Amino acid sequence: MKHQEVAKRPTIYDVARVAGVSRALVSLVLRDSPKVSPEKRQAVAEAIAELDYRPSNAARWLASGRTRIVGVLLDDLANPWFVELLDGLQSVLGEQNLRMVLSDPTYLARPGESPVSAFMELRVDGLVIAGDVQPDDDLLRATAHTPTVVVGARTFELPSADVVTNDDVAGACSAVEHLIGLGHRDIAYLTAPTGSAALRAGSYRDTMARHGLQDHIRLVQTDLSEHSGFEAMNSLIDSGRPPTAVLATNDVLAVGALSAADNHGINVPSQLSLVGYDNTYLAGIRHLSLTSVDPVSREVGIRAARLLLERMADPALPQRTEVLTPRLVVRNSTAPAPKS
Repeated sequence: MKHQEVAKRPTIYDVARVAGVSRALVSLVLRDSPKVSPEKRQAVAEAIAELDYRPSNAARWLASGRTRIVGVLLDDLANPWFVELLDGLQSVLGEQNLRMVLSDPTYLARPGESPVSAFMELRVDGLVIAGDVQPDDDLLRATAHTPTVVVGARTFELPSADVVTNDDVAGACSAVEHLIGLGHRDIAYLTAPTGSAALRAGSYRDTMARHGLQDHIRLVQTDLSEHSGFEAMNSLIDSGRPPTAVLATNDVLAVGALSAADNHGINVPSQLSLVGYDNTYLAGIRHLSLTSVDPVSREVGIRAARLLLERMADPALPQRTEVLTPRLVVRNSTAPAPKS
């Protein structure tokens, strides 16, 4: 049996032949040059459609010195917080015909390799570092000569990078104030070994102390997973003095805590109030209806993309930091404290 031959990918020369024009004129059309007549432009467009021609990115890179690619390094692709952030980034970068390429240290980096290495091989035009990524020497070198913006974290410094984030301190404070306003005194906090969680934990402590509730401060360490939220809530319930309210450092932990409460027959919110952080799609699921702090992730993404475009246009700009104000979204997982 004769094997079917794989069709050759059409080239710019094929487009020129079908359109009846020169290769140089096709190149002008691809660059959207105003020097091409409408008739010739139409002929080239029809040839491109007929052949399903896709311009070579490599050739474009050689011609312009630009890849039109922005690398986005996420600290954890499994965290739903990034959905809104990426939407905000894309809404701005897409208008400039820039493409995002994603990576994270857990799933996409090769063993023993810096997660930023693939971006450097692609020669990306810009970098977005999202979340609590651990900086290494390769990342420091990359950001020294590639326009970079850090989003959602303020716990490490890249001398040449701009920073856009939400105000973690204000966000956690608003959540604790909400619970105290509902009459809760015994409020626990599910924390994690990340910079943003540490900022929120400090705000939780300060807010509790400011209301004279320092004796009720309880922090439980987690690894940010639903299972660790479940186990943390179990430990609080089994302690003999379960809290009447819990603030979790993200929505995933709060969902785990909700499951643990349900397993113990504890009703949310009449017996236990729960507040998450990030206001992800999980919080809005009707069955969960989780009160959560909205870190305005889409706005963070929009502003980060704009700063990145400005820095790509002028790498000599001074370093800038923008901290956006979060908002508390109250749903059905919080209610007045149960009466003693």
